[in-house]
Amino acid sequence: MKCRFCNSTLKKNFADLGNAPPSNSFKNINQIYNPEIFFPLQVFVCSSCLLVQTKDFVEKEKLFTNEYVYFSSSSSSWLEHARVYSEHIISKLNLNKSSMVIEIASNDGYLLVNFLRKKIPCLGIEPTESTARVAIKKNIPVIREFLTKELSLKIKKKYKADLICANNVYAHVPDINDFTRGLKNILKPNGTITLEFPHLLNLIKFNQFDTIYHEHYSYLSLIVVKKILKNNHLRIYEVQKLNTHGGSLRVYACHENSSIKRDDSVVKIINEEILFGLKKIGTYLNFQDCIYKIANNFLLFLIKEKNKNKKIIGYGAAAKGNTLLNFCGIKSNLLDFVCDASPSKQNKLLPGSNIVVLPPSEIKKFKPDWIIIFPWNIVNEIINELSYVRAWNCKFVTTIPNLKVIN
Repeated sequence: MKCRFCNSTLKKNFADLGNAPPSNSFKNINQIYNPEIFFPLQVFVCSSCLLVQTKDFVEKEKLFTNEYVYFSSSSSSWLEHARVYSEHIISKLNLNKSSMVIEIASNDGYLLVNFLRKKIPCLGIEPTESTARVAIKKNIPVIREFLTKELSLKIKKKYKADLICANNVYAHVPDINDFTRGLKNILKPNGTITLEFPHLLNLIKFNQFDTIYHEHYSYLSLIVVKKILKNNHLRIYEVQKLNTHGGSLRVYACHENSSIKRDDSVVKIINEEILFGLKKIGTYLNFQDCIYKIANNFLLFLIKEKNKNKKIIGYGAAAKGNTLLNFCGIKSNLLDFVCDASPSKQNKLLPGSNIVVLPPSEIKKFKPDWIIIFPWNIVNEIINELSYVRAWNCKFVTTIPNLKVIN
């Protein structure tokens, strides 16, 4: 296997999570006995460029299908994140009615509606039919394809962007060089690209192994992103730390010959990564032991409580939850069901575990003793929404970075 960036041979293992179906391949309840395809979920680190990446077994078209179930608008905190970002970037770049904003992986239009309200022209690029349909109903023009260099050459004949938003998509592309060249081709000479992605430093530091799934092809540090952009004649001029997804980075990039000046944040965060050890291959090679420890503690907790006849449910049918459940081999004998606010996931079965997903209204009827919160990145939002469960002394549990009971 070759590195997706530098083409070196991959030899060093970062994480092995066994075999699992794609984390968003939900089944309908009447498909419970239908077979599923399990793919190896292995992650390697390149000894040459230090890009952490999956070993590819699944084609992107099998991951991001017409029935893709992740809708960005289902999370109120994510909508607020998008609103704040939009206001910030409109002011920062002085965007107006004569500007052009292009979002890659525009999903259901959760972000671009903020630009539309300001009458700033925009375009979404989104390959999944289910989410693109929703965005189009919001009057957002959408190209229903994956961004590639080839597609960008067609787009640039009609559009060039003052701003390209590629937020939480950079980790999802199998050919990261081709994708980056696509970004460059549709960017105006002094335009800006913003990339948001979960920070690899936090993944390692806080044991966030459940953010590993087939849809994430790469796990990114600023050190590596800087190399990838430079290789494709782009450069970073600013970086911000974000609280989203357990700790993310927002990178501001431009053409290498742009007049935009670089600020001190780039060097500062790269130095933090170096101090943490992200330039040393040894930092990456002990992560598997952390995975085993978290999984074992979670299993022991569930078994212990089930032996007391406690009722246990999960909340949030997130991809990270599916990674954890499938690695631990958890089925409905240990977890009664999972609730999720997104109608697209309700009354379906989680991939691999076949645990049913129900609407949150079922919680009051069932009165669980424990609620496992899988999307730990929005734990406060969920606890606030479910505060009523304390009436019957129900408790919350999170598993990352370690098992924690929240009364």
